[in-house]
Amino acid sequence: MKLNELRDNEGARPKFKRIGRGIGSGKGKTGGRGVKGQKARTGVSLNGFEGGQLPLYRRLPKRGFKNPFRKEYATLNIGALDKAIEEGRLPAGEPITEALLREKGIVKVAARLVGVRLLAKGAITRAVTISVTGASAAAVAAVQAAGGSVTVAESAVPEAA
Repeated sequence: MKLNELRDNEGARPKFKRIGRGIGSGKGKTGGRGVKGQKARTGVSLNGFEGGQLPLYRRLPKRGFKNPFRKEYATLNIGALDKAIEEGRLPAGEPITEALLREKGIVKVAARLVGVRLLAKGAITRAVTISVTGASAAAVAAVQAAGGSVTVAESAVPEAA
């Protein structure tokens, strides 16, 4: 087989329907646009327009404040951490870092997430040394009660250039 002999499978690309080419074509006369009016013409953009009625986005109240500089963290519950160690996905005796958690797929990896935050859902039964960007007071207390330690450090995620 040569490069000039490559072809799509039969029916892989259906033939383009030529609209507005007579009533026998099945898409003639109005060309699938209905009849008359602004929306039957080309170049019309009516997103959000409700025929002169006050649009929904203007009728609804605007409340609160959305902080554009909010930092989002990947969450890690101590119960999930304990389970991952139990299953052998994380080393039991070694220090656990954010990079290791991402590498093993324990926490989500996303551009918007600036670090890992340790939360207290579940229970931990073994001593672990973990380094994360943030941790709740209850999570730190639970890890320390199990004989481990939590180091709250700056984000290990490199800044976007």
